[in-house]
Amino acid sequence: MTTDNPLFNYEKTLKNLRAITAVPLPSAAAAPLSVTELTLQIQAVVEKRFDAVWVAGQVSGLKKHSSGHIYLSLKDDGAVLPAVIWKSSASKVRFKLNDGLEVVCRGRLNVYPPQGKYQFVITEIEPKGIGSLELAFRQLHDKLAAEGLFDAFRKKPLPFIPRRVAVITSPTGAAIQDFLRILQRRTRLVDVLIVPVHVQGETAAGEIADALRNVNEIADAEQIDCIAVIRGGGSVEDLWAFNEEVLVRAVAASALPVVSGVGHEIDTTLCDLAADVRTATPSEAAERIVREDSELQQDLLRIKQQLGNLLQQKRRWCLERLKSFQTQPVFQHPERLLENRRHQVDLCEERLDALINRRLESAHNRFGKAAAELEALSPLAVLHRGYTLTLTADGRRIQSVESVKQGEILRTIAAGGVIESKVLTAERGQR
Repeated sequence: MTTDNPLFNYEKTLKNLRAITAVPLPSAAAAPLSVTELTLQIQAVVEKRFDAVWVAGQVSGLKKHSSGHIYLSLKDDGAVLPAVIWKSSASKVRFKLNDGLEVVCRGRLNVYPPQGKYQFVITEIEPKGIGSLELAFRQLHDKLAAEGLFDAFRKKPLPFIPRRVAVITSPTGAAIQDFLRILQRRTRLVDVLIVPVHVQGETAAGEIADALRNVNEIADAEQIDCIAVIRGGGSVEDLWAFNEEVLVRAVAASALPVVSGVGHEIDTTLCDLAADVRTATPSEAAERIVREDSELQQDLLRIKQQLGNLLQQKRRWCLERLKSFQTQPVFQHPERLLENRRHQVDLCEERLDALINRRLESAHNRFGKAAAELEALSPLAVLHRGYTLTLTADGRRIQSVESVKQGEILRTIAAGGVIESKVLTAERGQR
């Protein structure tokens, strides 16, 4: 494969390698080189010659070490080149490396004498045919979209009339000036809390994400109803903080509605997609958050007129209902309604008395019958026919002669009273 600079020039490299191998062997009289000496000479030639080259290839065997280093191979149809990205360079790679990804890398060849191996130390890496930032944007977009962070059902509505708006932005930028100018022109009913952050640079995304979380925590105490995240226009690199995952997730997780006004009309960030309301500019963000006082006044006048019309309609309806009630017989002769109710009460009273009397008579008859049956079954009833019932002093019934003893006091129940007696003799059998 032959390519133009800055890519790796295979033919030129092959020529240099042939020149190295064309060095004449030492004569028998000359001292031979040790393996280390030869390897160090190769290292000096190779690392000096290939100190800064570009190589195009396909990522293969990607491994991310816990130390932060990334080990991989670059391959094409004809060869495989071991490569490494040290932690210091790996931290600057914005997109996600995957096996099979076509890339263009800048770096240097490095020879490792202890193993006699060489590898390509990558200092810069770009996806082939597409910029690294664009690829990083696509990769993160697809990841967060699959999680539903951009779904419409997650969007929260803005308050009709917010009491206070928290604006997360740089306090010295033109964006806040445009925002405040539009806000003051439209209304004087809304307070603004400016939360200062960096909106560009490596720390910007983390600062804005922290600010979003802090505003949500103090929202109730400070009566904050919504948040605006704004920034003026700039290059893709300038706006990149608003594409960082930590910021996008913080926007999506906000309990307060978030309005995003980042860049110009042509700029679109992942922060815009995650926000509840996306606006093209900071000025438009101010317009979307608040309505003009004059517009609110017109709305109030219109509502007042509508309420007046509704009250008039309700009044007319009530008057018509009142007139219809006046023609009803019950309102012309209300005493007749009471007379009917009294008559119904009298009828109910008569039926109730008759029912109670029948129930009492039936109960009396059942009681008399039960009393007669109990009387017939009573053991005392036989006393009137000349029988008696003999008991011991402690109330035990005498069933046989064996149950009494000589001298024992007995109580005999007969018709009309009780007879006490003393046993003189107790004889078995009949006399």
